[in-house]
Amino acid sequence: MEAGSGWTRMGSLVLAGLLGGGVAVGIGAAVTSDSGVETVIRTVSLTPPVSSFQASENGAQSVQQIYEQAGPGVVQVTSTSVVSDSPFFGPQAATSLGSGFVVDKDGYIVTNYHVIEAAQEVEVNFSGDDRVPAKIVGSDPSTDLAVLKIGTQARALTPLPLGNSDAVRVGDAVVAIGNPFGLERSVTAGIVSALQRDIMAPNGFTIDKVIQTDAPINHGNSGGPLLNARGEVIGVNSQIESETGGNVGIGFAVPVNTVKEVVAQIKQNGRVEHAYLGVEMQAISDELSQTFNLPVDEGLLVANVVDGSPAQEAGLKGGDQAVIVEGTSYVLGGDIVTRADGQSVAAPDDLRRVVMEKDPGDSLTLDIQRGDSQRTVSVTLGRQPALPGG
Repeated sequence: MEAGSGWTRMGSLVLAGLLGGGVAVGIGAAVTSDSGVETVIRTVSLTPPVSSFQASENGAQSVQQIYEQAGPGVVQVTSTSVVSDSPFFGPQAATSLGSGFVVDKDGYIVTNYHVIEAAQEVEVNFSGDDRVPAKIVGSDPSTDLAVLKIGTQARALTPLPLGNSDAVRVGDAVVAIGNPFGLERSVTAGIVSALQRDIMAPNGFTIDKVIQTDAPINHGNSGGPLLNARGEVIGVNSQIESETGGNVGIGFAVPVNTVKEVVAQIKQNGRVEHAYLGVEMQAISDELSQTFNLPVDEGLLVANVVDGSPAQEAGLKGGDQAVIVEGTSYVLGGDIVTRADGQSVAAPDDLRRVVMEKDPGDSLTLDIQRGDSQRTVSVTLGRQPALPGG
């Protein structure tokens, strides 16, 4: 409709209500006018109930309390790298901004790998314009995490308590603190929208068990903490899903249990090692099984085995027959994995999670179907390469 129509005016009122923090009252309230026309009033909440953050017996705090306690432990991370070295203009430096947070009194700070990637110099800023030089202790592109260390005195540091991401539930209230667009220590609030998401790491591998949230996250929030209602870190804000590059209410945080493992390895060894199998897999669909009369109805097709990988050394066989079923491409002719260490596997994530729980050098037992025969294969897992297929 044209501007100024009744629909436009109503839309303006609704928008003003949402920007002002409207509260849901449900769906289905009805109003009948004098003319007998019934209008159904529907309101939708885009913010979590304020009660989600009210102090309670279980330790829940308000957003203000969480911010006051955790804010001093959140830092702005500035990384500088040389992007080109022109013979005419000399070295050209690029600066990127992100977030991070203190994890202990020894001066260790967690941030995202992509915040400090290729950095020649890293500084952290607690408040104001005072920047503190930071050393990159180690990083892990496969989980998009990095650990920094600063020499600031312990009494000046505010470590954030780490929670348990396995205890997180959809609908839990959360708070994000970071530096979106360089705006220091900005706080936003929301809920956990979903769990067990998968996102792509900077090196092309998959990060699993990721937490999805609608707490507004923008550029510059990367590396900052996602906290629960008790002020505990449950994740590291890392990515957003957006067609415009701005926040649309879909953000992703690497779970804190993954962070704990990565930080421990980096502090001890300066690096992180992930177990590696070396296969490309596809889940069997009902349509595929019925169309080609496969010997099993559930399992993983081994579409490809990476050359020189542990899977190849163990004798796993990849497929050689490309087919299309209901618009989806599959590769048949290879082994079908039905169980891993005794656990049924129906999706690639099932097998990947079994592998990720192991260390390089550990043994993995796979039950496979090869043609009409069943067999068990033992694989000695290797170290994950820098890139998939490497």
